Amino acid sequence: MTMQRPATFLRNIAAALLLTATAATAPAAAATPAAVVADNPAAHPNFTVKVVGKGQPVLLIPGLTCPGAVWDETVARYQKQYQCHVVTLAGFGGATAPASTNQLLQNVRDQLLAYIKTQKLNRPAVIGHSLGGFMGLWMSTTQPEAVGPLVIVDSLPFLAAVQNSNLTAEAARPMAEGMRQQMSRGKMSMAQQRQMTAGMMNDTARISQAARWGQLSDPATVGQAMYDMYTTDLRAELGRIQQPALVLGAWAAYKPYGSTKESTRAIFAQQYAKLPQHQIEMSEAGKHFLMWDDTQWFFAQTDAFLKQHALAKK
Repeated sequence: MTMQRPATFLRNIAAALLLTATAATAPAAAATPAAVVADNPAAHPNFTVKVVGKGQPVLLIPGLTCPGAVWDETVARYQKQYQCHVVTLAGFGGATAPASTNQLLQNVRDQLLAYIKTQKLNRPAVIGHSLGGFMGLWMSTTQPEAVGPLVIVDSLPFLAAVQNSNLTAEAARPMAEGMRQQMSRGKMSMAQQRQMTAGMMNDTARISQAARWGQLSDPATVGQAMYDMYTTDLRAELGRIQQPALVLGAWAAYKPYGSTKESTRAIFAQQYAKLPQHQIEMSEAGKHFLMWDDTQWFFAQTDAFLKQHALAKK
């Protein structure tokens, strides 16, 4: 993939990919409500969960700096068909920062898998945006039998290799460390936050909201999350994933840097090559926040996928 300004492109796609449905028409009888089990928040200090709706369980995981509220419209659409478990990671969007950032995303992964087990969720579907999509993949490669169908919204199994497919996690560490140190120094100004988020979505009000969430996020947590993603390569492990996955990609934000829909799709195809059951769909005009920018397309894709895989096979 040829870029006119590779360094600038990499910074923008890193920020974009890390920032952090007509309703399904299956009859209500097809959905068996998940068992209601008393939650123990102390068991998962790296995130909180809000449960809304009834039906088959679905975990919704946001991207970098975003709280679970980024899924409000998605939850409103699906809560009559699905039991939505809406995740907010500690340190993002005003949530209290974790006590330690050591092995941050690995701890999130392990605590989410434990949450699925203690809540007795039967292979819940996962809808994850950016970091949330990466987390869905990581959970699935770690415990393939625990997780159900995946909807991955503009995310990759190894972000650092977006330009160089031969890059290893070890080789990416110096770059990742530099990013961690830079982001951990302190919060960006609101003007800087708005400038960064403006390239990830089209709606002015949405830009303001995402910028506020970024301003409220803990810099050390954000920096560590980026470091963890840049130094974790899931590509070789994708073959362990047993369930189907829908990968929704964006490319329009990268057009100024030489990207085309076809060249961006090729990156997705290469990174997901070892994932056994997957389909890649590219939005025509949506930027990184596809559930906001290309809402009807996002819902149409997700509706059909969940109807086929989350309800029909339960």
